[in-house]
Amino acid sequence: MSAVMESPTLAVVAQTSATGPRLAWLRDRGMGASILVAALSAAFGVVLVETTAYLGAVLQADPFIGDSETLAFVVGLLSVLLTGVAMYVAAIVTANTFSTIIAGRTRQIALMRLIGATARAQRAEVGRQGFVVGMIGATLGLLAGLAISAVGVQVGSALIENVPQGFSLAQPFVAVPAIGVALTTWAAAWVGSRRVLTVTPLQAIAGSVERNHEELSRPGRHIGAWVLVGAGTVLLAAGVVVGLVHPLGVVVAFVGGLLSFTGLALGSVLFMPPVLRLVGRMFGSGATARLAAENALRYPERSSRMAIGVVMGVTLVTMFAVALESVKQMLITQVDGETPAEFFTPFDAFASVMMVLVAVSAVIAAVGLVNLLTIGVVQRRRELGLLRSIGLSNRQVRRMVLLEAAHITVAATLTGLILGMTYGWIAAQSLLGSVPTLPDFEPAGLVAPHVPWLPVLIIVAATAALTLVAAATPTRLATRVAPVDALAAD
Repeated sequence: MSAVMESPTLAVVAQTSATGPRLAWLRDRGMGASILVAALSAAFGVVLVETTAYLGAVLQADPFIGDSETLAFVVGLLSVLLTGVAMYVAAIVTANTFSTIIAGRTRQIALMRLIGATARAQRAEVGRQGFVVGMIGATLGLLAGLAISAVGVQVGSALIENVPQGFSLAQPFVAVPAIGVALTTWAAAWVGSRRVLTVTPLQAIAGSVERNHEELSRPGRHIGAWVLVGAGTVLLAAGVVVGLVHPLGVVVAFVGGLLSFTGLALGSVLFMPPVLRLVGRMFGSGATARLAAENALRYPERSSRMAIGVVMGVTLVTMFAVALESVKQMLITQVDGETPAEFFTPFDAFASVMMVLVAVSAVIAAVGLVNLLTIGVVQRRRELGLLRSIGLSNRQVRRMVLLEAAHITVAATLTGLILGMTYGWIAAQSLLGSVPTLPDFEPAGLVAPHVPWLPVLIIVAATAALTLVAAATPTRLATRVAPVDALAAD
């Protein structure tokens, strides 16, 4: 009798992340990658806190610069800024991941609405899931960060002459990055789940997934993004002007860069499709290439989410590379005669360390691309099954998915290089515009941007590798399901 009574319920509402065991949703595709993103961000922050404390102790133990409070302040400030950048990237990646997951759950959410659940209750559930993901990732990141720091201290003690005595990993602020990551992950999940409020019970039979171009082009939809881009652009220009009289112009420019890029990220569905359309023409006019290009443009919201993470990573690395190279070239012009090869060795070492630290944020963004591309393929099982049933071979389906990944990464890389060069020059200009220069000690004025081509080539090579890595799992999933099974899927 119980089996008879249970079957009508199961026929109406299948066991899902909302109706199954309490933590069954952690097995949903995309949650593991979200935990990894949170763990990477927390571990990065913990390592930076410990590194800052250790360097401070080393500086105090040095007999020559032990009293240099300025140097310690600069190291601490860099630690805070880099931790903030990593958390910022992780928050956008997490928000985009949850947005994609919610798009795939549209029908499930609508079913819950149909049997009486409210939109706010559904969104609160997603928020709780984001908090749990953040807590798990932050805890794992805290433990991993402490382990890495312990190894680093041992290595440093073997290499540094003035080893600080009595240094402890139990720093008072070591838990701050982990707490920050947990809270930003929860906030990002809450922001990414805002579409829950627009799901109607009628969509239980419609099964819609992603919004198309017409739904996203309604007037007034992206006012916030335009306001942020406009305000950020004004502050960037103000930073350049202020930088002509005082180095603090870089602070104004930093705020402008943060606001403008946040606006670009929020309004990526407006800015990325034209770039995607332009790049799509580079892949030829074959049937598979055209399908890949059209897939990227048919649902611009999904494609823009995938691209914006890579844009962030490429922008950050390029920005730091251009800013540091511009500073170095300006210093070279201030040296009389031929510059000794070892003169800029400390500067180059510092630049290399900074590039490695910034690259961690790029890795976080790359994890987001792999995750979103995989989720996108899983959510398109019916579409892929239809293509298989009308004659596309496994090889053609794999090539289509690979071209989609290449389409997005190429467009994101080009956009990131342009933005990174622009932001990098503005950073150098706002910082150095008022610096006295030889021979008459007049302010530097306009600073010429310098692009280090080696990092650019490394970025291009890394993007090519990322395309192959990002497409590996999705191409395998795309060809694993039989056409009949895919067409029968919801």
